[in-house]
Amino acid sequence: MLKILITEATDAGGKFLVSSGAPKAGKTYALEDTTTGTNAQNRAFHALCQEYWRSNCYPRNGGNSFAEFRDIIKRDLGEGFEKFIYVEIDGVDPIIKEVKTFEEIPEAVRKDKRMKEMILGKLKSWTRYTVGQRKKVIDNLVDEMIKCGVNSKKFDEILGGMDEKRLDR
Repeated sequence: MLKILITEATDAGGKFLVSSGAPKAGKTYALEDTTTGTNAQNRAFHALCQEYWRSNCYPRNGGNSFAEFRDIIKRDLGEGFEKFIYVEIDGVDPIIKEVKTFEEIPEAVRKDKRMKEMILGKLKSWTRYTVGQRKKVIDNLVDEMIKCGVNSKKFDEILGGMDEKRLDR
């Protein structure tokens, strides 16, 4: 795989450093920013989720739709929630608050059954995962699928197309 770091860029061209592989003269390359994940990782994650959903082998409630299932995978095997929103009562007025972690929510709110039902978590979007975070959730997903007995031709095809070099950093 060809890896290039752009060190200087202008409208007329720029300078770059080849960190692996070698470009060939006369060949056109499509560059993608790999700081937030690659297209190969995106395709692999969604194909794996789709095959896992189809398999019905998952050990947890899979939700009512593929979109819900994908969110459950991001919650349980990925980065989870990026923030929490909850309601706190100040006298008679409700105040909506936002925090980064569940532990930041006051204990009284977390332990009150009625209030706990009003705590909402906002899942981290797949588009905001870094390359490393994407690799980790894909690894976790593959491991779980194998442990749960997913065994299909499509799963084997997906794994065959996921050679480490294309999904790694």
